[in-house]
Amino acid sequence: MIDEMDALVLTGPGAFEVRRVPIPTPEPDEVLCKVRAVAICGSDPEIIRGERAGIWPPAYPFIPGHEWAGEVVAVGGAIHGFRVGDRVAGQAHKGCGFCDECLAGRYNLCKNYGKPGTGHRHYGFVNNGAYAQYNAYSPKSLTPITNEVGFREAALIDTAGGAMHAMKLTGVTLGGTVVVIGPGPIGIIAMRAAKFLGASRVIVVGRGERLQTASRLGADAVVNFETDEPVSAIRSLTGGTGVNEAFECSGAKGSLCQAVEMVRRGGRIGLVGIPDEAIREEIPFRYVVSNEITICGSRANPNVSGPILSLLAGGVLKLRDLITHVFPLSEFRSAFETFIERRDGALKVVIEPNGACE
Repeated sequence: MIDEMDALVLTGPGAFEVRRVPIPTPEPDEVLCKVRAVAICGSDPEIIRGERAGIWPPAYPFIPGHEWAGEVVAVGGAIHGFRVGDRVAGQAHKGCGFCDECLAGRYNLCKNYGKPGTGHRHYGFVNNGAYAQYNAYSPKSLTPITNEVGFREAALIDTAGGAMHAMKLTGVTLGGTVVVIGPGPIGIIAMRAAKFLGASRVIVVGRGERLQTASRLGADAVVNFETDEPVSAIRSLTGGTGVNEAFECSGAKGSLCQAVEMVRRGGRIGLVGIPDEAIREEIPFRYVVSNEITICGSRANPNVSGPILSLLAGGVLKLRDLITHVFPLSEFRSAFETFIERRDGALKVVIEPNGACE
């Protein structure tokens, strides 16, 4: 193999460049992967701009990126179960493996977060990530993908996983009605997932071109919050009773309170969107108690990559049509601006560090 690779390197808050860097050498318990596709995530701008510098990333220089798929090109001496040539999709979180949260399967809540000596990894946030031609990973953060699933589509399992994890926490009522607030990529996936998990009707709340996209891609009804008061509209669409589940996928101020008022008695709310740290919500405390409303926070995508890949392979879940733009790594700046500015209806923007793939 060659010794160097191209990588997107953050050199400081808001400063980045594509440069040649050494290819990582995998530890005995790691595999080296060739990154074929990596999608820009909604959390990447925060990292690239340095809004949480010192945490995400912990220091500079740093290579971000965490929604990716590729193939194994080398394995450490202690690796079992993965071989050179395996096609894999990654996830960002890898827990320490021994704290009580990890032992309970909640490695996304690992108590040793950010302590690399314990084995914890958060690729693309705390540890170098996938905006590069190669990176070394723990096999615990990898899921094998079959030939039926392309690399571009497999790179979106992290996005899909956020929605699926929330739905595992709340459940979806068989034959019920769901509202999704925020028709971005996660919201559209949540809309589709709610349907195959048993909802008979999915309503999407949003605005603009993305709301139109949600309508075109399968929403049973849409509510434009710029022209209609969302809570009243949802109540009207459900005969006054409200929805069974609400999934907040925008992180916007005021949307949690709206979700509370949209669900029926005994309703459940899954919080998927990540709000700004300054946002505080005053929820109707008595209303929540009196109506037995469940509110579930949801972090990342633990334990759902395998099922999502099976759904993709079986044609039950479709993600390919959410990929609106594809760029080589050398054109990352244009790709990033396309994503940020939502140029030409951008939803998911995919980077190909090693040339074109499917």
